[in-house]
Amino acid sequence: MDDVIIYTDGACFGNPGPGGYGVVLRYKQHCKELSGGYRKTTNNRMELLAAIVSLKALKSAKQLNVFLYSDSKYLVDAVNKGWLSSWTRTNWKKGKVKNIDLWLRLLPELEKHKIKFIWVEGHSGVPDNERCDVLSKEAASGKRLHIDSEYEKTLE
Repeated sequence: MDDVIIYTDGACFGNPGPGGYGVVLRYKQHCKELSGGYRKTTNNRMELLAAIVSLKALKSAKQLNVFLYSDSKYLVDAVNKGWLSSWTRTNWKKGKVKNIDLWLRLLPELEKHKIKFIWVEGHSGVPDNERCDVLSKEAASGKRLHIDSEYEKTLE
């Protein structure tokens, strides 16, 4: 199996507030950067969205070894400590789990490849993590921000 290295990050100015995600994908000698911004969202939602977008960007028909680095304990622990599996078994703890819409989008992506989630300390000088931080903040500062409609429904 081929190895893919992914770094992801989310940012939010205010929580909630304008937010963005940043992704750096590395496959062999190739590097791809992805980002997007939203007018009103949360940091955790952007961390999750970064993982979803990065995994959806993998177009290989064959299974890949994916090493997904994130500075989000929320994301990494939910997968590695089995919280996500528990939430699905317990019907999302009857509505107590936040961001269910994004977890549901992540679940099918987790089955396509062999994925290892690895926590990396934020702002610790890891070049690709630092780049994701820049991408996510630039996206959150953009003029053409998307609408996080699922999140904004909760504000009504």
